[in-house]
Amino acid sequence: MKTLPESILEHSRRLPEGGLLSAKEFLHLGSRAAVDQALSRLAKAGKLIRASRGLYLAAITDQGRYVTPAMEKVVSALASKNQEDIVLDGARSAKMLGLSVQVPSGDAFLTSGRARTLQVGEVTAEIKHAPRWMLALGSTTAGAVIRALAWLGERRIGEVMETLRIQLTPIDWQALSSVRSLLPSWMALAIGREVG
Repeated sequence: MKTLPESILEHSRRLPEGGLLSAKEFLHLGSRAAVDQALSRLAKAGKLIRASRGLYLAAITDQGRYVTPAMEKVVSALASKNQEDIVLDGARSAKMLGLSVQVPSGDAFLTSGRARTLQVGEVTAEIKHAPRWMLALGSTTAGAVIRALAWLGERRIGEVMETLRIQLTPIDWQALSSVRSLLPSWMALAIGREVG
């Protein structure tokens, strides 16, 4: 019969890159204290990575050495595990859409869940709670436009809309139009003028 740490490691090896583990998944194998201690010891031994309080992930082996998974994969696994939306924040959305040349430092995301910080190796990601309208349309291009506009602000809406007019497809404009009632008035008005 396998020990508790062996069972945890075996399960972790079956997960995709960035897959997360929590103590609740192993309570059928031992008490909460025993599971917490096993996870903690595996993390100290370098076989698991502690991403945040109560969340662990498997270290990936690459040519015999352990490496950390990509933060995007960890965030995606977290969203799936907790059934919450997690998307790039406004600064990163603006950069991705070419609306800003500012290079944001670190990783930042917005979520429908609770705010938290993930630490994966040397990379830290801030996950901040956001209102429902900022998460409308999820990880789509149109969703990124909403977050970029919110970050850039009403003052820059005119110049930004000129760039978006060229860049977005009719499907993107249709998606933006479909959620106008959720958006701040200034944003809904600017989108309405474009779709008009």
